[in-house]
Amino acid sequence: MELRSTLQMAWRSLLVNKMRSLLTMLGVIIGVASVIAMVALSQGATTGITERISSMGSNLLTISGGGGFGPVRGANPAQLTMEDVEAIKSLPLVKYVAPEASLNNATIAVGSSTWTANVDGTTPELMAIKNWPTEQGDFFDDYDLELRAPVAVLGQTVVSNLFPGMTSPVGQVIRINGLDFNVIGVLSTRGAAGMGQDQDNMIYIPLTTAQQRLLGSTSVRMINVQATSQEALTTLKDYITTLLRQRHRLAATAEDDFRIQDMAEVLSTVEDTTRMLTFLLGGIAAVSLLVGGIGIMNIMLVSVTERTREIGVRMAIGATTGDILTQFLIEALLLSLMGGAIGVLLGWGIAASLSVAAGFTVKLSPWLVALALGFSMAVGLFFGYYPARKAANSNPIDALRFE
Repeated sequence: MELRSTLQMAWRSLLVNKMRSLLTMLGVIIGVASVIAMVALSQGATTGITERISSMGSNLLTISGGGGFGPVRGANPAQLTMEDVEAIKSLPLVKYVAPEASLNNATIAVGSSTWTANVDGTTPELMAIKNWPTEQGDFFDDYDLELRAPVAVLGQTVVSNLFPGMTSPVGQVIRINGLDFNVIGVLSTRGAAGMGQDQDNMIYIPLTTAQQRLLGSTSVRMINVQATSQEALTTLKDYITTLLRQRHRLAATAEDDFRIQDMAEVLSTVEDTTRMLTFLLGGIAAVSLLVGGIGIMNIMLVSVTERTREIGVRMAIGATTGDILTQFLIEALLLSLMGGAIGVLLGWGIAASLSVAAGFTVKLSPWLVALALGFSMAVGLFFGYYPARKAANSNPIDALRFE
């Protein structure tokens, strides 16, 4: 028989019992939709986290003492100083160095309006490391650092809450914990960081101003160091470790009293974790596809029984065993393929709806669609073969006598 005629016959057979065909496909639809939705959300989350971590800076090492990533086990945490910063600047393979001294949950006021934001004292190099341009005005410069100028650069979240409806807050005065600061710039929107913090709910001021007017301390919480290249990170990390151990006069057997975090390592760990999660979620969802395959086999067995006389008539007028086998296999394939296609659309719709409702990112890769459809077709072939084989092996005489 020609393939086209076989397809037409299989299609007509499915249309005769539309509701039964739909219910048969339901297991495949649910299975494929689950796989698509879960994996698309997982891939989207991986992409979003990767982009957010990358937004913190490329080729980046972060050094912390008593703050930042927490104290080091078994060691007395050091107070990082500006002398440490200057010493690190003199090392080879260093592109930028930007220290930070932070004040969390500071009260920001404009007139009668107040807001809570994090205030970060830093240097102009931090924006070069993060590649974070201003949308309005300018970032402060080295002259502001030298003068300990009371100037501030705002993130978009701060602007939207303290200056709603205002075209530009540049030139306005804000109060940080009761002290006046002139707004000289507004940063572009950045979004959440790798750990979920809102990077736009920040105010940046000169490091020297923060130390003198807000913190009353000359130490720094964190030192950001950007290497000249990705390949230089490991070597630079060793250089910094040796330098700080010497500066802090640590004995050879003593633990480091600081911590150096390689953002490339953090990114790699996150990617590995989310990749494992993707496979786990996809595997769990794929179980429902097997259930759908069992449903296909069950209905195909019923169909073979109901159409026994039809099979006998076709064999009597010349249909071969291969023709009967092909027809029932194609019916099983059509059921699984249509179920898979509907499942892809349903899964994408579910994932997109969840992304809008919960703010997740969704990423649907072409390979995922191909894999889901291919797996659903394989399920149809596997579970449809036995009923098709049973139909093909029917005895024509017995089939014609079947009532």
